[in-house]
Amino acid sequence: MKQNQIPGTDLEVSEICLGTMTFGTPVSESEAIILTQHALDRGINFIDTANMYEGYDRYSGSAGGVAETILGKALKARRESLVLATKVGMKVGEGAEDEGTSPEAIRKQLDLSLSRLATDYIDIYYLHRPDTAVPLADILGELKNQIEKGKIRYYGISNYSAEQMAELLRIADRNHLPRPVIHQPPYSLLKRDIEKDLLPLCEKEGIAVAPYQVLQGGLLTGKYHQGEDVPEGSRKAEKAEWLPGFDDDLFSKLQIIETQAGMKGRTMMQHALLEVLEKSPVVSIVTGVKRIDQVESLIAAVER
Repeated sequence: MKQNQIPGTDLEVSEICLGTMTFGTPVSESEAIILTQHALDRGINFIDTANMYEGYDRYSGSAGGVAETILGKALKARRESLVLATKVGMKVGEGAEDEGTSPEAIRKQLDLSLSRLATDYIDIYYLHRPDTAVPLADILGELKNQIEKGKIRYYGISNYSAEQMAELLRIADRNHLPRPVIHQPPYSLLKRDIEKDLLPLCEKEGIAVAPYQVLQGGLLTGKYHQGEDVPEGSRKAEKAEWLPGFDDDLFSKLQIIETQAGMKGRTMMQHALLEVLEKSPVVSIVTGVKRIDQVESLIAAVER
């Protein structure tokens, strides 16, 4: 699989990044290990997780850690050959250090992630969301400390607006603190707002982008059709609240995208993936899978 370099780093990442949000439920530990190892065998070297991920059983404040623990078992023998990313910031308990990105929270959650992942370093440590309760200089200062200790190699940000990212860069530069090397925002052909400001800013500042929700929870795979039953085993069937808004407007948009895909000789899924991958400065797209055939479909879709 084609790899792209993250600017300002020595990291080269596959165009598909394996997302692990569903590890735990509905993807069992044994299934997740098989999926992960198959993805690595097929050339996917970029793995994305978070301290909060535990599958569909997740609720605000639950302990998380399930996906990281599974990956620790799946990746142990192959750690040096892959780029591993995890995140901090979401609520994973009731303690002061179980939410947000204060220096104390970063230290505690990073050590927990390292232990669960059975590794002594993280390639990319994402701030999972903005934390307005903590001065940015304090957050970035702690990330600098952890980089110097070798516990993380680089850091990234996720779910930051263009304005929030610009402020973070300003604080980093003013205080001679490290900049993020990558941003992970939601982005798809159904959700294109970042094309107006965030993508241009990332390109200008030399920051890579690895978006998630590129297939919009399966909406852009071509499996949903107006007037038909929801496919068994689909996201809508298993976790309906994660895919709201099944209405005429949505299906009208899907029809337009499907027509555009056909004009380029692509399936809807191919079109959805390639249109995003071909946007600068996107280097990889984060996609979750539940079965090996889905891994193969993703790989086939981005071959060109």
